[in-house]
Amino acid sequence: MKTRNAFVAILSTATAFLLPVVAQAQSYPSRTITVVVPFPAGGPSDVVARIVTDGMSKHLGQSMVIENVGGAGGTLGSGRVATADPDGYTLLAGSMGSHVAAPVLTPNVRYDSERDFIPIGITADAPAVIVARKDFPANSMKEFVAYLKANGDKVRQAHGGVGSSSHMACLLFNTEAGTKPAQVAYRGTGPAMNDLIGGHVDFFCEQAVSVAEQVRSGGIKAFGVSAIDKLAALPAVPAARDGGVNYQMSIWSGMFAPKGTPKEAVDKLAVALDKALDDPTVIKRLNDLGGSVPKKSERTPASFDALVKAEIKRWKPVLQDAAPPAAAKN
Repeated sequence: MKTRNAFVAILSTATAFLLPVVAQAQSYPSRTITVVVPFPAGGPSDVVARIVTDGMSKHLGQSMVIENVGGAGGTLGSGRVATADPDGYTLLAGSMGSHVAAPVLTPNVRYDSERDFIPIGITADAPAVIVARKDFPANSMKEFVAYLKANGDKVRQAHGGVGSSSHMACLLFNTEAGTKPAQVAYRGTGPAMNDLIGGHVDFFCEQAVSVAEQVRSGGIKAFGVSAIDKLAALPAVPAARDGGVNYQMSIWSGMFAPKGTPKEAVDKLAVALDKALDDPTVIKRLNDLGGSVPKKSERTPASFDALVKAEIKRWKPVLQDAAPPAAAKN
């Protein structure tokens, strides 16, 4: 009898412990979800995150609030999410910059891109566009490259911080073009764009989603895109390879949760993201900015996890070779 009573007591205790956990999983989400963008407002990660979370919130039945935590190439905001409670209410709108480049190039990073996060899904991808101040003395990719080679570090190239997507994009462009401009780092794409429009820097390379509107309005000049063909959003801008530069690159962004987040929450978020990316309004908003909606097969947590690991493997040696000795990490 005593043994039976003890077993009943243990079973009752276990049930009492598990019921709230199960109930919490079933009711998720029951409050507002914070999505940390590790770059300032106005940059590509921010733009894509706002478009996608607007669509996701409709399917989750809860608001998703964007919080911009910029600095250190995206590592400050990413580090904050890595150490957040893994309850599904603090997520990361990450990118190639924050997950691939910054951990290699930024000292004392507080997270491991592969170990400390659970991928939810890719949100968008887009080629980079090489853009310059509107009065830059060149009118084609060939003239642009010739000017850069002739003037060297007199030309000021902006980027959104070491390890950011704009830093990676220009790193690859300069490698392919054989150019060595002076580097001017900013705390995000937004401030860099403002100075480019103001003529304080000469050029930079960034995702189409961040520069398309300014190119179309005439606020800046575009010389080429890192795609095989022209973009529908920027039909007057040729592919860089048409100007003699073998420059091809697609910059992705995606959503992550801290390690330890319940599978039920991750699954619900992944489904909401998938549905959001099927929304015609979301598709149009991304396409109008030069972005692409990932294929169905690419959107799952497993597919996105494989992409992130492959990108880290591909880019790490490139970044280490290009980084100053003090910045490169093993």
